[in-house]
Amino acid sequence: MIELYGMGSPNVVKIYIALEELGLAYNVHPVDVFAGKQFDADFLKLNPMAKVPVIVDSDGPGGTPVTIFESGAILLYLAEKTGKLLPKDMAAKYQAIEWMMVQMTTVGPMFGQFVHYLRFAPAGNDYSKSRYLTQAHRVTEAIDQRLATHAWLGGAEYGIADIATYPWIRNVPALLGADAAAKYPNAMRWVGVINERPAVKRALAAVDEVRARTTAFDKAEADKLDKVFGRGAYAAA
Repeated sequence: MIELYGMGSPNVVKIYIALEELGLAYNVHPVDVFAGKQFDADFLKLNPMAKVPVIVDSDGPGGTPVTIFESGAILLYLAEKTGKLLPKDMAAKYQAIEWMMVQMTTVGPMFGQFVHYLRFAPAGNDYSKSRYLTQAHRVTEAIDQRLATHAWLGGAEYGIADIATYPWIRNVPALLGADAAAKYPNAMRWVGVINERPAVKRALAAVDEVRARTTAFDKAEADKLDKVFGRGAYAAA
């Protein structure tokens, strides 16, 4: 049995999707991030970085329980545990991993920072908002070009590169605007295909359930948000 600790952010959504696609049994432990629960001592034992997602697999390597944090590491672990969602051929495998790393190093950070400056930063941060919006467009364009010539980000097979990236790119119309979505037809077609996968529908329904059990960002206490974002009394300088 896999214990999943998380809430409803894109990095957690990808783990829900992987677990559903792989048919692995799991329990959900909601971590109320905007209430600061990721800083609780018990959670920090699971992840000293105070971030979700985290999984604890009671049937880890050799039957020994294992705890894994960082969503990319979790996806690789689940793929290798089951022998699915990652090509066996070495070249194809690393092509898939390379596109998953694009999500980890660029899609997530650029979209994440753009959302931060769009929703949470005080006035006077136009430069930062513009910079991250531009980077979000650049990486979406690269993904769109990839999907113009390949059915999936990893190549011929649906896998962890798609699962990692989909929770972010599906939000392009909401975050970058309907006009932006029209600029990336291959990416939006790919999103539409993934939307219809039964495992993805189950995963998104489960995410909606956990979101209903945790604090929304617009309902969070100011001090809790300051701690989450490392600002105010929690800033280093």
